[in-house]
Amino acid sequence: MNLYTHAESNTRKTWVYLTGFFLFVIALGWLLSYAFDSPVLLIAAVVLSVFMSFGSYWFSDKLVLAMSHAKAIQKADNPELYRIVENLSITAGLPMPRLYIIEDVQPNAFATGRDGKHAVVAATTGLLSRLERVELEGVIAHELSHIGNKDMLVSTIVVALVGVVAILADFFFRIAFWGGFGGRDNNDRGGGQAKLLMIGVALVFMIIAPLVAQLIKMAVSRKREFLADASGALLTRYPDGLARALEKIAADSHQLRSASDATAHLYIASPFRGKEKTSWIHKLFSTHPSVEERVKALRGMKGY
Repeated sequence: MNLYTHAESNTRKTWVYLTGFFLFVIALGWLLSYAFDSPVLLIAAVVLSVFMSFGSYWFSDKLVLAMSHAKAIQKADNPELYRIVENLSITAGLPMPRLYIIEDVQPNAFATGRDGKHAVVAATTGLLSRLERVELEGVIAHELSHIGNKDMLVSTIVVALVGVVAILADFFFRIAFWGGFGGRDNNDRGGGQAKLLMIGVALVFMIIAPLVAQLIKMAVSRKREFLADASGALLTRYPDGLARALEKIAADSHQLRSASDATAHLYIASPFRGKEKTSWIHKLFSTHPSVEERVKALRGMKGY
């Protein structure tokens, strides 16, 4: 798969995820409305599906930036960073993305936005203070490659949809145990059976919801990081710059204060430090290949 077919594939995946999410929530709403004899639940599910599907496409980047506590900057705030991004954007044939800074000592960065015209590149203050210019260029080129490959569109929408799955799991779990919204009388046989059915559905949903979310995130293939590394190296013509940057990022022991499992896959490297090896939940939700593999691949590129 080349860069162009990868970008086209990511566009198709975006609509598949949104459509699948839309149908999933409607189906669940129908099941609840049938069990509780309450059509309002199906209406609520349709409204929620439409709102969240379109909202995740148009506003998921704002959600990610808010969760990351990122602040917009102008050229006067950091002229060197602005020039680096501007020059690499011109080389890549991309519009100049908006720049954001995250006040955090951990060196890291990510790209987000629904398309090249609405793209964002965010970097931590730790990244800007720790990396040399060629290393910073490698990181920025990697993030611009995600924009060019349309990786960030899929990745950002995943943040919103995974978050909604978690909210729905909690919402329907509460409905099951509190008897729904004025449904059947729980004292009669039918009402009791409906409540038991919904308790069972809620429990199953609570179990499978994280797995469904993980399957969606796994669909955002680990290969996208290797592809962005390679694309970024081609953009700067200096693979060792990105390789050195990845080594510095991985060697830093600081935790990213705004790190979460919902947004971790957006960053150039996992924002969790050490927890991947000690916490099963962080290991489960890991979407990054090891830095060692990525550095080896970069330094194996010949002719640069």
